[in-house]
Amino acid sequence: MSAGGPNAALQELAQAIQEIEQQQGILRGEIESLQSRKTEIDEAVKAIETLETESTVQVPLGGGAYVRAEVENIDEIIVELGADYAAERDTDGAVSTLESKQETLDGRIKEIQSDIAELETEAEELESRATQLQQQQMQQLQQQGQDSLDS
Repeated sequence: MSAGGPNAALQELAQAIQEIEQQQGILRGEIESLQSRKTEIDEAVKAIETLETESTVQVPLGGGAYVRAEVENIDEIIVELGADYAAERDTDGAVSTLESKQETLDGRIKEIQSDIAELETEAEELESRATQLQQQQMQQLQQQGQDSLDS
């Protein structure tokens, strides 16, 4: 128990539980971001598989602006590799690269889910300790009340 007594110990446990919940929220946000990236990759793969040479597409310029463009050669796709690198790939190579990215994202999502589960276990243990402390406090108060009645 901490130097401040049982109330201080309960406060410390409550604060630790709150910090764990905040960490879980951050991790859940990261999962949402990764899921969003996976969706973007799915859409890119579908586009690559359905587009043909001389197709007209809308290319985003940023800020919600687009320009119509014609696909000169569907087998010349530039794919980001990571760390600000990109490479030209044919259709199959581009799809393969994107699928590899998805596998990496899936692995990261599983890691984060495991981290969340560990935090959940830790929070449950802290909540159990807090419940025990509260029960002990109630018993002590009841005992003190009984002792004062007996006096």
